[in-house]
Amino acid sequence: MFNYSKQISRLLERKSILFVFWCFIASFGAYFTMYAFRKPFNAAEYSGFSAFGMSLKTVLILSQVSGYMLSKFLGVKVISELKANKRVILIIGLIVFAQLALIGFSIVPVPLKFVCLILNGLPLGMVWGIIFSFLEGRKLTELIATGLSVSAIVSSGSLKSLGRMLIENYGVSDFWMPALIGFFFLPLFLLFVWMLSVIPAPNEKDVARKSKRLPMTKEGRRKVFLAYGIAVFTLVLTYTMLCIYRDFRDNFAVEIWHELDSKGDTSVFTATEIPIALAVILITSTLAFFKSNFKGLFFTFTLIFIGLLLIGFSNFLFTMHMLSPIVWMTLNGLGLYMAYVPFQIVVYERFVALFKINGNAGYFMYLSDSVGYLGSILVLVYKEFFVSKTNWLAFFQSLSYSIMIAGFILLLAASLWIARRYLTQRKSEYGEEEGSKIAFAADLDSQA
Repeated sequence: MFNYSKQISRLLERKSILFVFWCFIASFGAYFTMYAFRKPFNAAEYSGFSAFGMSLKTVLILSQVSGYMLSKFLGVKVISELKANKRVILIIGLIVFAQLALIGFSIVPVPLKFVCLILNGLPLGMVWGIIFSFLEGRKLTELIATGLSVSAIVSSGSLKSLGRMLIENYGVSDFWMPALIGFFFLPLFLLFVWMLSVIPAPNEKDVARKSKRLPMTKEGRRKVFLAYGIAVFTLVLTYTMLCIYRDFRDNFAVEIWHELDSKGDTSVFTATEIPIALAVILITSTLAFFKSNFKGLFFTFTLIFIGLLLIGFSNFLFTMHMLSPIVWMTLNGLGLYMAYVPFQIVVYERFVALFKINGNAGYFMYLSDSVGYLGSILVLVYKEFFVSKTNWLAFFQSLSYSIMIAGFILLLAASLWIARRYLTQRKSEYGEEEGSKIAFAADLDSQA
């Protein structure tokens, strides 16, 4: 098996088309199957159950997101310091732990089920960073990593549909359904992890284009944050807005669709997400062909701006009865993921390469994710305790406008700071006139 894996790795080094296809399938499959251990419980409604003065579903979502959030905070250290030879054993251990927690969820008394979902979310938050570590720092990272983020779009809706089907058509209980799906997807997850493990390390051309990616120490993280703190702070807040919105839309899709009168058709989740996934693949993949890190980063910012505007304006058109519910949710999701997916796989990848930071994109992404999921928890608590009489749909529509406005302002501030810092850096290295030309044309990166 070891020799067979080495042969495949050497073949991937020689065949670029096969390399792209292999990486896309491996990352898509690994993250899709990870979601099988995280999201199916959301497909159940847990009607008639409550805990701590809240509906049981809200408590369960808060519990899992809390564990997931803690995982992101831990990931700032674990993922930024992760060495290549530790990836496989860590990711398998995390998934096995998550499945054991789902088994516990199915058998413990209702008052203790929230503990199992905290434990379930605790390991899962680090899976994304491990998968991305196989892909970052390459000429075509933006292309091959689309599988990683797009899988999050397709998997959530597909797994909800599967969960509803098991409950409605086969009589599986709300509490056993998540563990049953986990058992089914575990062998597939192991297959995709093996596919990731044979991906060859970045070559010299990759390093020349995107800079070498290294594990980071505590002191290294501190120095990087001090040097780029303003940009990181505004980018983190922008991502937090998107994370809050994505989580709310995803966690309460069943309730939102019921209020939109979807007539209980479970296929509606997949019907809206698949067109979105295909569009996002096409749009995000184009970013891999920007040789200039400066141009690539700012084109990414443009896509995020467009996505934010689409969230707000599609919501306005729906409110004015100019869009049907399914068209609105499709456009809404397209706007969300046009902003969210490039943020995950491009922004920090290009940011590290642009300033040749000694570190990795995982550090910045986990800073963003940790704050983002904290924001998601705060919004859920706010919705439950302060506007609990507002229906899900009305709250979601109000959230749409807030995300568009706040995200636009924050991203604009980040863009201006990065452009100014890059121009200043080039001027100091190459002189006033030449530095300006290089900064805005990004010729230096293109030549590399």
